[in-house]
Amino acid sequence: MLRQATIARKTNETEIAVTVNLDGEGKRRIATGVGFFDHMLDQLSRHSLVDMVIEAKGDLHIDDHHTVEDVGIALGQALSKALGERRGIVRYASLDLPMDETLTRAAIDVSGRPFLVWNVKFSAPNIGTFDTELVREFFQALAQHAGVTMHVTNLYGANSHHIAESVFKGVARVLRAALDIDPRQADAVPSTKGTLAG
Repeated sequence: MLRQATIARKTNETEIAVTVNLDGEGKRRIATGVGFFDHMLDQLSRHSLVDMVIEAKGDLHIDDHHTVEDVGIALGQALSKALGERRGIVRYASLDLPMDETLTRAAIDVSGRPFLVWNVKFSAPNIGTFDTELVREFFQALAQHAGVTMHVTNLYGANSHHIAESVFKGVARVLRAALDIDPRQADAVPSTKGTLAG
């Protein structure tokens, strides 16, 4: 069973193409025009082992918001499409991820029910020119359109770059674990309802 998908999304604000392979090696080709965001998406792909091709053109002359949010939407849609009926997946995962002085907790339920609980505060409003508020916007869009319940808590940290990177790496690692196929139930939907369609 190929767990791959491609999504193309075009609006008056952005034009985005995303391809994912859930059973990949973390290979990626990412170009959004937002340097720090590209770096974070690079971490997301590398540590989740989800192969990703993400190409985005957006109205960056206004700001980065539309591009970041719409990439989250398209990536979430691609993940959901690649998951199909979500048969055989482990479904749940959580971990604490350290990065230097920072520790972030991430937990996920690939449930078909979108929800984001976000307890992350940044020490600065910007990382370079990147607005730290956009980190939450990305994950809100990703959780909503992937159909996952996601809890992210930064337990402590001082450097905003480290906080953001620990969030992306933490979510990547729980995605990797939750999307894996459980060999003990490879053909079953991991729910007593028999469906993870929401």
